[in-house]
Amino acid sequence: MVIIGENIHVIAKEVNDAIRARNPKPIQDLARAQDKARTDYIDVNVGYLRKDTEETMKWIINTIQEVTDLPLSIDTMNPVAMEVGLRLCKKRPLLNSASGKTDSKEQMLPLAKKYNCDVVISVINDKGMPAEGDSKLDSIMDTVAYANDLGIPNENIWADPIALPVSTAGEGQKNALATYEFIEMLPEALPGLKSTLGLSNISNGAPIELRPLLNHVYLIMLARKGLYSSIHDALDVDIMSVSKGGKENLVDLVYRTWDGEDIDLSSLSQEQINYVKTTRVLAGEVLYSDAWLE
Repeated sequence: MVIIGENIHVIAKEVNDAIRARNPKPIQDLARAQDKARTDYIDVNVGYLRKDTEETMKWIINTIQEVTDLPLSIDTMNPVAMEVGLRLCKKRPLLNSASGKTDSKEQMLPLAKKYNCDVVISVINDKGMPAEGDSKLDSIMDTVAYANDLGIPNENIWADPIALPVSTAGEGQKNALATYEFIEMLPEALPGLKSTLGLSNISNGAPIELRPLLNHVYLIMLARKGLYSSIHDALDVDIMSVSKGGKENLVDLVYRTWDGEDIDLSSLSQEQINYVKTTRVLAGEVLYSDAWLE
């Protein structure tokens, strides 16, 4: 699985403070740590970047590339900042992300063509976020057709079905099921496209100490459906192990649970019990609550 490290994100106070103060150390420490963790891309998420757009993007890209040769995933909704970032990348970057919204198609996709880079396209369109697997697929097909007309081949496109927090009443678990369906259908519907997803969205709103468990189990379930890439915490040792094919016993337990096997919890360790219960929540078999492990 291709891993995009999410750790350089403007929403994190450490990162935001470093950018404002033009202090390279926190940014470079995170870049080095993700490199050491064997991530494949480093995501550079600067949000919309309304102030000092070009100078700020130039500073952060150069700051990161001073300490790592890893390719970068440029993550901003600001097309000016996006172009500055893409232009400065020493290795072929990833444009993260475009969507089916009209302004995004018209502003971001031409940049992917101009700089000959891969591009993440989400299923979001002018009407919002499609709820079902087939409607997600319909939405991305329209945007892919637009990209193809610009000269961007399927092989350069990564599709993001968008994970919603499982804690969102009624919708979170339904969206998880729709996402599994979307990823499974994608290769046949759009040959050459890759799938990716911001993994930690699934656990937003859950108790902080339980978020890693949701992320781990969700990644295992997505991988079974054929997920090509995950955007997640590259400094989480356990989740990196899962993404690189480790934790085989826990992976097998998740699959057996998902397949409907009657698992005897009394024979399991507490960690294994937690994985079984979390699988049932993410499979939509048990209604989510913050006390799902109790």
